[in-house]
Amino acid sequence: MLFDSFKSGNFAVDNRIAMAPMTRSRTSQPGDVPNDIMATYYQQRATAGLIVTEGAPISAVGRGYSMTPGIYTKEHIEGWKKVTKAVHDKGSKIFIQLWHVGRRSHSSISGAQPVSASAIKVPDQVFGPLPEGGFGMIETEAPREMTLEDIQSTIADFVQAAKNAVDAGFDGVEVHAAHGYLLDTFMRQESNHRQDQYGGSQENRMRFMLETLQAISDEIGSDKVAVRVSPHVIEGFTEEDPEIVDVTLKALEKMAVMNLGYVHFSERISRYVEVPESFRAQVRKVYPNPIMIAGKLTADDAQDLIKKGYCDLAAFGTPYVTNPDLVERFKNNWPLTEFDADARLTLYGGDEKGFIDYPAYSE
Repeated sequence: MLFDSFKSGNFAVDNRIAMAPMTRSRTSQPGDVPNDIMATYYQQRATAGLIVTEGAPISAVGRGYSMTPGIYTKEHIEGWKKVTKAVHDKGSKIFIQLWHVGRRSHSSISGAQPVSASAIKVPDQVFGPLPEGGFGMIETEAPREMTLEDIQSTIADFVQAAKNAVDAGFDGVEVHAAHGYLLDTFMRQESNHRQDQYGGSQENRMRFMLETLQAISDEIGSDKVAVRVSPHVIEGFTEEDPEIVDVTLKALEKMAVMNLGYVHFSERISRYVEVPESFRAQVRKVYPNPIMIAGKLTADDAQDLIKKGYCDLAAFGTPYVTNPDLVERFKNNWPLTEFDADARLTLYGGDEKGFIDYPAYSE
């Protein structure tokens, strides 16, 4: 089943293997513009049924990692055209991940004080400029609480970014609402202490994400829109939220009528709790549309999840760093090149090394 094609409405892929989004920080400077080396990187991996790009900030203030490719200027659009053409030339589909990091940032990266659901900071680090020069992990800055005007302008930024993505040739967009980034902080009690229509009750806390998805769907078509959530991941927070699973399930019920391209569950990354099978059954009960799961999966894990009906697509992250021909390796039971300490050193920033120099398998 992993290698079978999949179709739901207007959303269709040649196989059920997806390349998960991973920050790589390889853009051209100034301007954080996608470039030829990035086009090569994605084309090398374009036997995946679907590629989801690294997170692309929707605005300058939405940026939280240096040298990540934006999707809010004309130069960004032109740069991404190289990537989408390279992937389409190999026959794959590609969605861009739309990213607003919220409080997981620093003004030295974004040029402005980070924003969040509430003015609450937690200990956290992101990839940015070091005081002594160069780049590395730096402590985030305290955020300010978003005003209602900020929220509406951010929804508008998401919509404009989606329109830009279509202009750049993308098959769709995936809204990042996971991992402690902006939309996730609105969903959780620890980070959302608001007293207005975007805080307090569970329905209020999911409102920003749902309004964003609806606004983008109205603009480019819901089959071209996806969302990533991570109710079992604690990254970006100090502790597990006792209500996030309930909030997610209720949000899924509301999303079901939107007929999105897919919902993407990110699991088993950074600090997390294991996902019980009962949750997967609950999700399928309330959400009949396409589901993607990512999180340290093996090919056998993915096959099992699809066979049980818990997901339709399986996404792989770090295996794609070192195995550009991952689909072929799975299909032929060829060994994988390990994602080791050397690969971690070249994950963020740099040049071709650790980016496009991993070879395809050769017997």
